Amino acid sequence: MANGTGSGVGRRAVVRGGLAASGALLVPATTAAPALALSGRPAATSGVQSGDVTATGGLVWVRSDRPARMVVETCATGSFRNARRWTGPLVGPDTDFTGATRLHGLPPGEQIHYRVLLSDPHDPRRTGEPVSGTFRTAPQSRRAGVRFVWSGDLAGQGWGINPDIGGYRIFDTMGRLDPDFFLCSGDNIYADGPIAATQALPDGTAYRNITTVEKSKVAETLAEFRGNFRYNLLDGNLRRFNAQVPSIIQWDDHEVRNNWYPGEVVGASDPRYTEKRVDVLATRARRAFSEYFPVSTLRPGADGRVHRVLRHGPLLDVFVLDMRTYRNANSPDDQTRDPQGILGREQLEWLKRELSRSRAVWKVIAADMPIGLVVPDTTEGLPNIEAVAQGDPGAPLGRELQIAELLRFVKHRRITGTVWLTADVHHTSAQHYQPSRAAFADFEPFWEFVSGPLNAGAFPASALDGTFGPERVFVKAPTAANVSPAEGYQFFGQVDIDGHTGELTVRLREQDGSVLFTKVLRPGLVGQ
Repeated sequence: MANGTGSGVGRRAVVRGGLAASGALLVPATTAAPALALSGRPAATSGVQSGDVTATGGLVWVRSDRPARMVVETCATGSFRNARRWTGPLVGPDTDFTGATRLHGLPPGEQIHYRVLLSDPHDPRRTGEPVSGTFRTAPQSRRAGVRFVWSGDLAGQGWGINPDIGGYRIFDTMGRLDPDFFLCSGDNIYADGPIAATQALPDGTAYRNITTVEKSKVAETLAEFRGNFRYNLLDGNLRRFNAQVPSIIQWDDHEVRNNWYPGEVVGASDPRYTEKRVDVLATRARRAFSEYFPVSTLRPGADGRVHRVLRHGPLLDVFVLDMRTYRNANSPDDQTRDPQGILGREQLEWLKRELSRSRAVWKVIAADMPIGLVVPDTTEGLPNIEAVAQGDPGAPLGRELQIAELLRFVKHRRITGTVWLTADVHHTSAQHYQPSRAAFADFEPFWEFVSGPLNAGAFPASALDGTFGPERVFVKAPTAANVSPAEGYQFFGQVDIDGHTGELTVRLREQDGSVLFTKVLRPGLVGQ
């Protein structure tokens, strides 16, 4: 494992296959979805992905341009001699021609090379060109160490794939760090954010976008939600990254609609929607999400859940939260009793149970929203709250009550090594939470790190709420709202866990890889 210098390139053969992002700005509607009668052989023009990789397995994803049988071959080298073969699903229109194959029985701590073949369902001998990828299985020994990157917020505020600036080039930067996995903290798409061909920049020039029919309006139908996920895969940087780095994916609001919550009805302030029932939109979005990402707890068209724990050897467990599906309605968030909160009771009990069972040195809580940063919801012109904190620095109120319960549990069970990672607010920062500064003091100190966006508008720093005593140790954010990716302020975070000392190092980085802030945390402490 490379040390914390960020020079870990070389342990993985970087996959550079796939089509480069087109210089043409308009992608014709005929290429957006497969035809059912095409000549030739099946092709995987959206690349491949792997996800939720463990010590002995993981998921491999592909999308075909027509009905096909998915076949995966794995090997210890890129030669694919004596490859192991996995027969996957028959992909067709019911899943938008996407499919995932679960691999198992793989050797721990090893580089796995894989390739996906798509065969004609009526003639298995007719296969398309194989598409290759690679990933490392989680180690059984702590000596190997761990490295991963995280961020969120892709193609937001109308800022899409711009060939003039190299597309989503942040993925190329993250890939060069050779991480074990990528944690995406939500807002993988902006279903409520149409992308036009151009958008004005402050200097009078135009930001040019690749466009598609599905991204020309807000997503309401299943086809439109699927088209939003397909849009991002037009970017060659993202496809290369997907083939090189496995993912752990969670979702937030923009997979459906800005600031959504269960039971919501779209108000008159947003006439773009003909389907007003947000639960209907969320059901369609969830199905498309499950089709386009390899998530171990979800199956396309079936029940499942986004929250889950991924165990990455003895050094790390990642607890992926869903702060969207089970939340209560957005409100001023000042109630003195709130049993449902932002997680829902069942998910909260699951998290407490899994944290108490964890024997990993570090327990990363992957939250899709920050804890102590005030995120308002003024969608309907009301003073509502979208996240946890409401700006009252006193005793916990509203959704803060549930977080207080969790923090108290961690303290009294003496659970060590908890670190919170998130995105959502479109800037990068580091907050230290300390009971001596807090109105609620029954918890041990902890850190929360924020990073993002990947390719979206950047926004000024959010206000802090003093209930849990946060101190903003570092922040980088613009002073203006909705700063474009062409102007900078695109961020990701890097986490390294040293296999010898067990120390966890967080680096907040800019799009070009420059390190903005570094924090080293020691293992085995209840709070620090």
